[in-house]
Amino acid sequence: MRMKQTALKDVCVCLLISAGIIFGHETGPAVVRVVVEVGSDVVLPCSLSSKENIVDKLFDWRKDGQRKKEVFYYNAGIHYNNGHDGQDQQFKGRVSYFSDQLKNGNASIKIRNTKMTDSGNYTCDFPRLQPSQIFYIELVVELTIKDRSGEITGAPKPYIWTLNVTEDRVLLQCEVRGASPQPKVEWKDRAGNILPAEEPQVSDRGGRYYVTLLTTVTKTDHYRCVVTQEEIHHQTHSETYVFINGEISFKSFSLFMSLLVFKYF
Repeated sequence: MRMKQTALKDVCVCLLISAGIIFGHETGPAVVRVVVEVGSDVVLPCSLSSKENIVDKLFDWRKDGQRKKEVFYYNAGIHYNNGHDGQDQQFKGRVSYFSDQLKNGNASIKIRNTKMTDSGNYTCDFPRLQPSQIFYIELVVELTIKDRSGEITGAPKPYIWTLNVTEDRVLLQCEVRGASPQPKVEWKDRAGNILPAEEPQVSDRGGRYYVTLLTTVTKTDHYRCVVTQEEIHHQTHSETYVFINGEISFKSFSLFMSLLVFKYF
């Protein structure tokens, strides 16, 4: 029975993810996560389960960050779109509500032409209700760009080049092409340790970033170039395997000397 319940739960979660909305409340208040492509319109949901008429009520949308930003304010017909002051400049002229749905307790808003900076945590607050109610929404605005393989989200996979090979070391280059916003690029070994690298070379071409990062490795191992864009919650990587001849030769020599000493004594 438990297996059936678990399977049903997994199916429900998959359906919600495919719709671009994820609910979570295991460690705190319930949060609705909405994922949208940059430049498109998005609806942030906020609706009373009682379906109480809120035409004459007050609700306040804010975005949390380093400081709270006023997104949309409504109070018995007075709101930002009809002269009320206080809306953050980031959202002016881009936010609307559903006036015909207020009678059903629906305080959802629409944000037009989403930007990367719109990503973040939002609250929809009914401070005067008894008891007061507050809803939590996380908005993720993702960048979608195209490469030869079709559409992908965020930065494309980086290119890895082997530039210089000797018996005891290899110079690796990682190249990221046309990423936006600017990514953080790191070299890591198979264990996930960040490797020392040269200062990254960054070129900004009209808001698209081209980054080159060099590192020198001296061990036989799998190495990954990891590209992270925290603003859009995106990470990708490419991997290569490096075989160091000198390292193997040294190990073989050490083994030979150990056997020789053992035989001698």
